[in-house]
Amino acid sequence: QVQLVESGGGLVQAGGSLRLSCAASGSGFKIRAMGWHRQGPGKQRELVATITLGRTINYADSVKGRFTISNVKNTVTLQMNSLRPEDTAVYYCSANGYYYDGMNDFSSWGRGTQVTVSS
Repeated sequence: QVQLVESGGGLVQAGGSLRLSCAASGSGFKIRAMGWHRQGPGKQRELVATITLGRTINYADSVKGRFTISNVKNTVTLQMNSLRPEDTAVYYCSANGYYYDGMNDFSSWGRGTQVTVSS
């Protein structure tokens, strides 16, 4: 089973920066894509950014120009600059891919890390 562990959340003032990381652990798997989603207070979970094995990147319009997603092997990082109070949310890491043994697909989520931006 692929497990994802996030780190790097916290409290920051508006205009500040935070860096989130997520590491995938387990064995016998290949990741096709990793990403970040977030769920703010009273809101539905929404996509923030994704990156594929081929380095195709997608950002939500609300974070373009401020957030940068990158990955190295099975770790994905989200650099968040010029943070705004509306970025306050629990940020979840996601990964999808397949297991070498049987080629079954998987889709995994982390437990989330809180990001709070004060005004």
